[in-house]
Amino acid sequence: MRVAEPRRCDISVATGMLVNGDGHYRKTYRDLAGLYADAAGFEAILAEKADKVAYEVTSYTPGEKTSDLIMGVTRMEPGKVGREFFLTRGHIHARGDRPEIYHTLSGRGVMQLESPGGEVRLVEMGPQQVCYVPPFWIHRSVNIGSEDLVMFFSYPADSGQDYGIIERSGGMRVRVMDDGKGGYVAEENPAWRERSAAEVDAILSGEAMAA
Repeated sequence: MRVAEPRRCDISVATGMLVNGDGHYRKTYRDLAGLYADAAGFEAILAEKADKVAYEVTSYTPGEKTSDLIMGVTRMEPGKVGREFFLTRGHIHARGDRPEIYHTLSGRGVMQLESPGGEVRLVEMGPQQVCYVPPFWIHRSVNIGSEDLVMFFSYPADSGQDYGIIERSGGMRVRVMDDGKGGYVAEENPAWRERSAAEVDAILSGEAMAA
């Protein structure tokens, strides 16, 4: 059996990119329709920069097995829609028992996590801080600072992503809002729908992925 070759990738913190990876995608503000509570505020942002990049991801994928670790860098612009800080779409891994790590390279952020049963965790992230996202947690990044949030990440290559789990529940349970004092506050999302016991069991058992 031939073993894989080592690979070095360079990170540009200034541009928020993994310079010599093999994957790159962008999300424009238009792509984020429906994520924010303030619809009128979001429309005002769309009028100004609908097709500009809200966040982008560059990555390197060495293979497709559990033992292959995807690694990459996410860069997200600062800003707010009304009082709500800019955020990524968020996901749970399609194979829910796969973990992920995030390492903040620059900026200030919050890793917003939600368990299938609706428990909420907010992990504040600053430069040179690492967040371990355990299996079965829905997660998204929120930029609470005044500059780009740049984060390194890594996870098993067969993890997959289920983005629809958030939409199916009417969003995440809380929204990360400006508290008016230079910080942030978590406010309940009235549109959030609690998952049934059967839905939670399906996620934790892996049946949701098969469905």
